[in-house]
Amino acid sequence: MSSIILYCRSGFESDCAAEIQFHAEQLGYYGFAKAGDGKGFVEFSCFQSEHSVSLYQSIDFRQLVFARHWFLALAEMQLDEANRVASILALEQKLPRCGSLRLEYPDTNDGKALSSFCKKFTRPLENALVKHQWLTKKTNPKLPAMQLFFVSGTHCWLGYSDTRNGNAQLNGILRLKFPSEAPSRSTLKLDEAFMVLLNEQEREQYIENGQHAVDLGACPGGWTYQLVRRNMFVAAVDNGPMAQSLMDTGQVQHYREDGFKYKPERDNVSWLVCDMVERPAKVSRLMLKWLANGWCRYAMFNLKLPMKQRFTEVNQDLELLREGLSELGFKHEVRAKQLYHDREEITVFARVY
Repeated sequence: MSSIILYCRSGFESDCAAEIQFHAEQLGYYGFAKAGDGKGFVEFSCFQSEHSVSLYQSIDFRQLVFARHWFLALAEMQLDEANRVASILALEQKLPRCGSLRLEYPDTNDGKALSSFCKKFTRPLENALVKHQWLTKKTNPKLPAMQLFFVSGTHCWLGYSDTRNGNAQLNGILRLKFPSEAPSRSTLKLDEAFMVLLNEQEREQYIENGQHAVDLGACPGGWTYQLVRRNMFVAAVDNGPMAQSLMDTGQVQHYREDGFKYKPERDNVSWLVCDMVERPAKVSRLMLKWLANGWCRYAMFNLKLPMKQRFTEVNQDLELLREGLSELGFKHEVRAKQLYHDREEITVFARVY
């Protein structure tokens, strides 16, 4: 029976499940999700097995906020510990020929313990799959990726992913090195956001040397640091102190003001970024005001999610932004993702054009 496996942050399984259920029903597919708390993944199965395939092919992965990666699972398997390769090759379900192989595991303590096993098992499995023509000898990104998702050394799901509609990073995680000169670890959130929410072409088009940016709630400067290293001039808005190292660059002007009351002095702001600890609906309305007033062209911001019904809250906040811009006649684009470096929050990119 086919199903969809979605990776997510531990503790957000119910939100990931609610999200895939919502999108499935929007498309006329019905099913159920298995989402154990703290497991780091969700399994969604349509009541009619073939609908899982259609659903997987119908959703743009970029629409999913809480999923780090996903794939279409064709079988849940208990492998023979003495000969795991033979157990996999005995699979009756027909997989498409694949151009790469991914052995992955949940982002949990139990899952991470499987890292060494997956690395050691990859080569012998890869050789066998190539020999049996399940896998190309050379990596071919135009073909699906074969996926094995392990929850123990003998228990896994086997299937495939569309390399054009998922996350190419191992386990769906982009790991970044913390720059020692950055004033706080929050800097990694914005760095990851630029890498994940924008593709290479968009980064080249939307981010330019000498742009002007505003950072609301900037103290001590974790997000400002990312703007400075991209050669932007930054208005850092916060009543708290900024890191002196950033002020010494000559690219930062500090405004000791409330981020909700600040208005830009000129209409030359390209980027607005915001990581303020505030109710998500209030932040969404603030972003709507900036975009609708033409105070910025692009916005990258975080929505904090301390509440229980997090998917419901996210859906409402993103609709508030989209509908608000539509009602005012703006063409717009809004994307959101719970990034690896996010915690009880998501990151949103929005632009008007």
